Amino acid sequence: MEPFRHMLTGGHPNSLGRTLDVVEIVLDKPSRMEELYQCYFSDDEIVRLRTSNACRRVFKERPDWFETYADRFIGEIAQTDQPSAKWTLAQLFLEHQRRLTPEQRAEATEILIRTLHEEDDWIALNMAMKTLERWVKQDAAIIPRIEIRARALGDDRRKSVANGARKLLNAMDVSPL
Repeated sequence: MEPFRHMLTGGHPNSLGRTLDVVEIVLDKPSRMEELYQCYFSDDEIVRLRTSNACRRVFKERPDWFETYADRFIGEIAQTDQPSAKWTLAQLFLEHQRRLTPEQRAEATEILIRTLHEEDDWIALNMAMKTLERWVKQDAAIIPRIEIRARALGDDRRKSVANGARKLLNAMDVSPL
């Protein structure tokens, strides 16, 4: 059995490398999911990036597994200072929002708001805004905490970020300045 940390390393950071092989192995041998999760703590940024991709794919195929890891993603992975982990969290929160407990949802909301305010990576910002766009419709209490930042991002030099901010402002029923 080749360790996942070896399978997920090397090559160009934008390539999947052997990520799909890892996903297939985990789906065939669920006992190896923990090994995949532990790859988030690798010193290798590429391994962590591919781990995010692999976890999202595994949970897409086996959404019931997300419940087992939700608290750990919220408590541990949210502390990771890597944009790919932040955008993956936002995706997972959106894709599995019905599986989050009210407490997990509140913590996830805090993570998304923190990402919106502190992150500069365009993908992490876009995914956080996309998730918040859906969530503000169900929880208007979020709006005062993100409105100013969303307005500022509406003027972002990156078109996708500016468009995401406008969509978020529209969902909040707030017009951009």
